[in-house]
Amino acid sequence: MAMKPFEKLIFVDLETTGANLVNDRITEIGIVAVHLDGEVERWSSFVNPGRPIPYFIQNLTGISDDMVETAPSFELLADGVRERLADGLFIAHNARFDYGFLHHAFARSGHALQSETLCTVKLSRALFPEEKRHNLDTLIERHGLIPEARHRALADADLLWQFWGKLIRDMPQETLINTVKKLRQRPNLIAPSDLPYAESN
Repeated sequence: MAMKPFEKLIFVDLETTGANLVNDRITEIGIVAVHLDGEVERWSSFVNPGRPIPYFIQNLTGISDDMVETAPSFELLADGVRERLADGLFIAHNARFDYGFLHHAFARSGHALQSETLCTVKLSRALFPEEKRHNLDTLIERHGLIPEARHRALADADLLWQFWGKLIRDMPQETLINTVKKLRQRPNLIAPSDLPYAESN
């Protein structure tokens, strides 16, 4: 299946200090951008959240306070991140979570985020309705994805690119195109203040 029916694809994953969009902060951003010419650009950065990372989050992600202590704040990264997210389809596993955190982070830094999104949880549910589970670990096992690491932003974003590649190869072109069209949405700019953390993993 050719990539022409789709524009630039931007696979995004975040690590955060928790699930509350108002009180918690981003600790790591991973972006895999797939351009129209097929070029794949990978980028990631730690983000100083300006607050301690809870122990259970450190244990889950492997990201410690020491690792983000000298990292730039989101405000310093905002212009570069906005450029990387421009002119493409924002794709994330539970896109509401990742988009919501980025929207709030941009708003706090005086910027706006308005990207059309595609949620790979919803995509998996739509394409494989007979399956009960659609978290990222399940997709790894079901589709033979190869994780470089888990709960690290760039590695998880790359897993979404791998998942997309499997769909490109294995799904009928018309089925995938029509399903993606139905699921694409422009999120509400006012996101809920609390989202389930585990659902995105």
